[in-house]
Amino acid sequence: MEITTVMVKELRQATSAGVLDCRKALEAAAGDFESAVASLREKGLAAAAKRAGRQASEGCVEAYVHPGSRVAVLLELNCETDFVARTDDFRALAHDLVLHIAFAAPRYLTREDVSEEVIEHERAIYRAQALEEGKPEHIVDRIVEGRLEKFYQQVCLMGQPFVKDDDRTVQDLITEAVAKFGENIVPRRFVRYELGENLG
Repeated sequence: MEITTVMVKELRQATSAGVLDCRKALEAAAGDFESAVASLREKGLAAAAKRAGRQASEGCVEAYVHPGSRVAVLLELNCETDFVARTDDFRALAHDLVLHIAFAAPRYLTREDVSEEVIEHERAIYRAQALEEGKPEHIVDRIVEGRLEKFYQQVCLMGQPFVKDDDRTVQDLITEAVAKFGENIVPRRFVRYELGENLG
């Protein structure tokens, strides 16, 4: 099957991959658009995994104050080069992340940031709830671990469903950004303020 310029252009728009990569993927997939997309995504994710260990010390600090000034967020988002940090796409990613943080109110960046004390406290609550619900003792531990997993998804930024597309997590969004920019992208830290918080 002949691979046309239009086909390459469509694939490029769908994946943000290079022209040559799109042509090669279409040729390998005998013109099948979905197979070519899947192939490029796999390559991008594999490349993203390789980049994860690289130093990311450039980037930006993005600020957001919600209308009404009741919620504000500051986020440090890092990349490897000043060139990427200055692009509109990188700034758009940072902006999407601060909007997400304002809306979803994560308490931690990753599950590794949750202290052992908090984890044990949550486990104790879930165990008591399961026993109160009359669950058999031999399955209580599995129930506790399942509820702990949901807790991580609620309170850890990287595990939360992305506010603009809940089929993807924030981690998926970052992984796709790494593949797109060709650099390691790291949300380093954030702070979220809400008016009247912790006053009770």
